Amino acid sequence: MKLFLASYRFGAHAPEFTTLTGGPGRVAVIANAADCWPAAARESAVLSEMRGLRELGYEPEELDLRQYDGRPDALATRLDAVSTVWIRGGNTFVLRSQLRFGKADEALVSRVRDGSLVYAGYSAGACIASPSLRGVEAADDPSDVTEHDLVWDGLGLVDLAFVPHFGSVLDDTDAGTSMVDRFERERVPYLTLTDEQVFVVDGVRAERL
Repeated sequence: MKLFLASYRFGAHAPEFTTLTGGPGRVAVIANAADCWPAAARESAVLSEMRGLRELGYEPEELDLRQYDGRPDALATRLDAVSTVWIRGGNTFVLRSQLRFGKADEALVSRVRDGSLVYAGYSAGACIASPSLRGVEAADDPSDVTEHDLVWDGLGLVDLAFVPHFGSVLDDTDAGTSMVDRFERERVPYLTLTDEQVFVVDGVRAERL
């Protein structure tokens, strides 16, 4: 299993991303964490992700989960055509809800676990890799998702929680401190990530850089 989990984009470790993914190839960009944003802001976010990946030599293409609800075979075909998924930040709860539709979460996790797909993501894209999203509400608003669609379980790709943007200007509400306090109080294993740091899993290797 290969994971590249960051606080913001590639952090200070773009070469590590290139090494982990085996060099430039096709990448599916999942930007559904931004689905609650105005359309123009979401479009701008997608273009920004595409530009960053192209600068490293990759061939990015958006995989909009909203287009695959009830189409598991079509989703499977898209995932099998790429070597890496890149999941950008935004609202973690919106992203998790969208992943549940069409069982995209199951399709994604099975491929990551069997090693056929590299999972890369930052901020919300890193947080959903955890077993649970409890505590993330300090940073992201769960009410951006209807109560019926709200999911508190993470993907369970790792056994700890992440606190992204730790000490960053992007955390203007000091949500990171609130998350750390809760995880300490409830004895939840966690890892803080500054905007320069990443957490990498490559087989038996698992480390924060």
